[in-house]
Amino acid sequence: MAEQVSAGPASHEALTEEQHAAMDRASAGTSRNHRHETPLLSVQLTYGVPRTDVYGERARGELHLQVEFTLTQRRNVLFGPSGSGKTTLLRLLAGLLQPASGSIVLGGLTLTGTAAGVALPPGRRSIGYVTQEPALFPHLSVEANIAFGLHGLPRSVRRARVSGLLETFALESLACRMPLRLSGGERQRVALARALAPEPALLLLDEPFTGLDVPLRERTTLALERYLEARDTLVLAVSHDVAEVYASGAEVLLLEAGRIAAQGPAHQVLAAHRERLLRQLGAAALADPRLSGSGGG
Repeated sequence: MAEQVSAGPASHEALTEEQHAAMDRASAGTSRNHRHETPLLSVQLTYGVPRTDVYGERARGELHLQVEFTLTQRRNVLFGPSGSGKTTLLRLLAGLLQPASGSIVLGGLTLTGTAAGVALPPGRRSIGYVTQEPALFPHLSVEANIAFGLHGLPRSVRRARVSGLLETFALESLACRMPLRLSGGERQRVALARALAPEPALLLLDEPFTGLDVPLRERTTLALERYLEARDTLVLAVSHDVAEVYASGAEVLLLEAGRIAAQGPAHQVLAAHRERLLRQLGAAALADPRLSGSGGG
């Protein structure tokens, strides 16, 4: 089981002015991220088999996940180094990979249960999944891509949802455009709108905004936050950015070497990562006087 970190007073020491403001926003965000008594998501999974070399040591390059956690808040961040298994865990939740053993229970519904032979296909899990590479249908327009998962709903409902998402992510002028004529940022916003259109119970975000420039990333993130404020969507987002995680006010799950090492508020779970970043920023400031404001001239 992961170490459960209890809430405590956050450090007010700033990284930069922007990151200082982000931490202030985090306290407001935390108050909106209420904890539920009943788990929203329960996960207990084993994936992959650890392989050993001729000396009995664990072989490198072999991913082995053994995770157990529950989510009781709506906003959650999965944080960890490259190669720790973050994307694999999201793919397991989405049903794109099958575990060796374990279970996934979302809102009381078992999505995966190896003991009982339960393995719901991705399309029946009520999960939206957005990755760094938006995989749009090239033969469908922006509007048709967003509406793709809405078959079976009344036409008026489909139109209302698509129209609302086009407006939310500033895509109205691109509704009839084909994916090949879109920029990278436009494609990513369409992929996000398509994932949200069926109103999933769980939204998985595998750093979909990484390739966007800062202003566009901030606008898209703000649009998503505003959209989610009015809904009960459970969110699990991957991030490498300490300041971004602090700003989210989300519950943090720290994934290391295929295991959930800690879970709780960012200012405690990521304290060591934050201090390391502070030391790096301090070293950079000493090396370049322009960063510390002590340069001559």
